[in-house]
Amino acid sequence: MKKNTINLFIVDDDKLMVATLKQFLQNRFQNDINVFTFYDGESCLESVNKETDVVILDYNMTGKNGLDVLKSIKMINPKTEVIMLSGNEDMATAISLFRAGASDYVLKGEGSWKKLSKLVYHIVTAPIRIVVREFGVSKYMAIFMLTFVLMGLLVVAALQFMKP
Repeated sequence: MKKNTINLFIVDDDKLMVATLKQFLQNRFQNDINVFTFYDGESCLESVNKETDVVILDYNMTGKNGLDVLKSIKMINPKTEVIMLSGNEDMATAISLFRAGASDYVLKGEGSWKKLSKLVYHIVTAPIRIVVREFGVSKYMAIFMLTFVLMGLLVVAALQFMKP
């Protein structure tokens, strides 16, 4: 896994969908993400570690279902953002996935790839993540740095406003 990019896993038992989504995301984000693909939850869990940033996870799979895989991912790395992908419109299922730690829930179908692209874009371009990636500092140091810069900009703006 490359250090300065987002490590994204796609987990679904539909091989054509996985290949197409991988190509779509790689074309969209190019060097900003590393995409790894898995066709079942068990093989995904063997690779999840502290460097796993995002997992796009199908709910209905053979073997372990998405909820079980989600819970295991969160036990391995609570910071991993898991976007659930499902054709199931059941509200109770979505609520149970959010309670287990899912970052978002995307229904398969028209518009789902656009929503996935938007969610991944927000993760890739999050200011704190950019500072951590570009300067190699901890998340807490990045928050401190961004707060310091923001406060500095506010002081400069206030001084400019107060000039006669």
